Amino acid sequence: MLETDSFLHLARPLGPASIGSQPTTAPLNVIVQPQAIFAILDHSLRRNADQERVIGTLLGVRSEDGQEVEIRNCFAVGHTETQEQVEVDMDYQKQMLALHLKANPKEVLVGWYATSAELNTFSALIQNFYGGQGDGTWPYPAVHLTISTEAGKDIEARTYISAPVGVTAERAADSAAFIPVPHEIRYGEAEKSGLELISGAKDNPDRTASVITDIESLENAIEEVLNMLDRVSRYVEAVIDEEAPPSSALGQFLLNALALAPKVDPEDIERDFNNHIQDVLVISYLANTIRTQIDLSNRLATAALTMGPGDGLGGSLANGTGSGETGLRGGQRGGRGGRGERN
Repeated sequence: MLETDSFLHLARPLGPASIGSQPTTAPLNVIVQPQAIFAILDHSLRRNADQERVIGTLLGVRSEDGQEVEIRNCFAVGHTETQEQVEVDMDYQKQMLALHLKANPKEVLVGWYATSAELNTFSALIQNFYGGQGDGTWPYPAVHLTISTEAGKDIEARTYISAPVGVTAERAADSAAFIPVPHEIRYGEAEKSGLELISGAKDNPDRTASVITDIESLENAIEEVLNMLDRVSRYVEAVIDEEAPPSSALGQFLLNALALAPKVDPEDIERDFNNHIQDVLVISYLANTIRTQIDLSNRLATAALTMGPGDGLGGSLANGTGSGETGLRGGQRGGRGGRGERN
């Protein structure tokens, strides 16, 4: 395994390419989404005790020129691996691939993953399957993503493409030269907040993390900004005092960042912030009021439907009407009895 981050890019196959192999091993950049990493780690945790690694299929999108691949999704593929042979459930892989492509038409097959940094003959065999014609990624090279999941060590990700090697077609089927390619794990602001929340569980003995409120999230963001400003201030002071070597690139970056700051008085910022907080509180109060009214209306409607004829307001009206009718009838009968006595 390579221990450095330098990569060797080859513009053509390393050996005679057989029919059906990739026509090029051009360099490309691989972007990995965090949800794919989490799915791979979950698959690794659920593996059998006798399995050294698990494999699966990678799905994502590819740029028009094929030079950039973004891995967005993945699914596990069952396989059995021994010292002599490897068996992969290809039928399951094809069925799951068809279902995923039907659910996500914009995604395509981009390669496969393994939870081991080791590259062997079986890796080359699986790589040639995923990069072949028909159900493979041909004419684009298949991306092989390795995730190291050894206990007690940091998670390390590497990405490869391959070039076919071998003097005969039979030998080239289970041989491949793996070429490392650059990769990056990219996430947005929403995913960053989720990752920070998950990473906070490592400090708790029970490995749980509670969801913070919006005010607490804002407070944490302000504290983080203040810490970064303090670190930058210490670095600038150290450069001025000739205690740290200057960096023109870092100075230009800080200059550009400061140029983006709006020229607004602190009093105006404080006033606008307070007005915004008041608006947020008013909207929150109105939302809670509307929610309470809707809940009360639902309760009244449910009570009117579930009450019987002798309960509640409807039952009282019914009883009152019945009593009046009974009294009138009793008075009429009493009058008739009086006429009979006079006769």
